[in-house]
Amino acid sequence: MAFENAAFAATLSAAAGDDPVLLAELRGAFRESLAQQIDLLRRARCDGNWLIAAQRIKGLAATFHADELIGLAQGAIDAAPGDPVALRGLDAFLADFDKVAVG
Repeated sequence: MAFENAAFAATLSAAAGDDPVLLAELRGAFRESLAQQIDLLRRARCDGNWLIAAQRIKGLAATFHADELIGLAQGAIDAAPGDPVALRGLDAFLADFDKVAVG
């Protein structure tokens, strides 16, 4: 899974304009929020906590037009708490995002 999302990049570019510092801040805020919600999802032990974290991920993804992440979040919403497939997909997305952010 490679992180390639033109809509996401366009959303960030529209928000940051020609300011590379602001662009880096927006990417960092997105990454930090996503990592926090994945951690909460991983630690969820009941349906309610799992669902809230998954919905927050979906909302974050929708805000930034990250279509692939919307699909992964929906998969988590539809899954049972602790579902390893849902968690692996989200972890892979974050890892791919980090590779693009660095390189």
